[in-house]
Amino acid sequence: MSNLQSHQAMQLPVSGVGQASTSSFSRVIGIDPGASGAIALLVGGVLISVHDMPTVTVERNKAQKRQVCPAGLSLLMQQLSPHRATVEKVGAMPGQGVSSMFSFGRSVGIIEGVLAAKQIPVTFTTPQAWQKQSGAAKGKDGSRQRVMELFPSQAHLFARVKDDGRADAVLIALTGTI
Repeated sequence: MSNLQSHQAMQLPVSGVGQASTSSFSRVIGIDPGASGAIALLVGGVLISVHDMPTVTVERNKAQKRQVCPAGLSLLMQQLSPHRATVEKVGAMPGQGVSSMFSFGRSVGIIEGVLAAKQIPVTFTTPQAWQKQSGAAKGKDGSRQRVMELFPSQAHLFARVKDDGRADAVLIALTGTI
């Protein structure tokens, strides 16, 4: 059983005071992998949009599980037309179960496969590297606070605790613009 869940897209202004035309700059996406992750598009360092990861709900062992939707991700990549992507380099963490790690690895594989199929060049960055480069404080709230400092007019997009994936995606994208 599979139901396509709509991913939320927050479109931001493309032009305005202090913002550059998007036609002359590279389109960079940052991806925080996983079903609760997100994708952020920056053009010339300007935050253009933030998208929750496209997911589908599947039944596994009589339970409903969310997983990354390959078709939804492919469509989103087509719409965003990125020139390159920066993806968080993730691995197993102590204390995580085998099933959850397999599911997370599957999500990362889908992301890498879609990017490869779309011929989008990819750079991987560790959480330690992008967090240090961004100047974000430690912890999930550190990313949200830093993004709200950098993009105060879009702070409402990162106001909830569960918006940490969105904030991480923005900071990951920023490492791809340097």
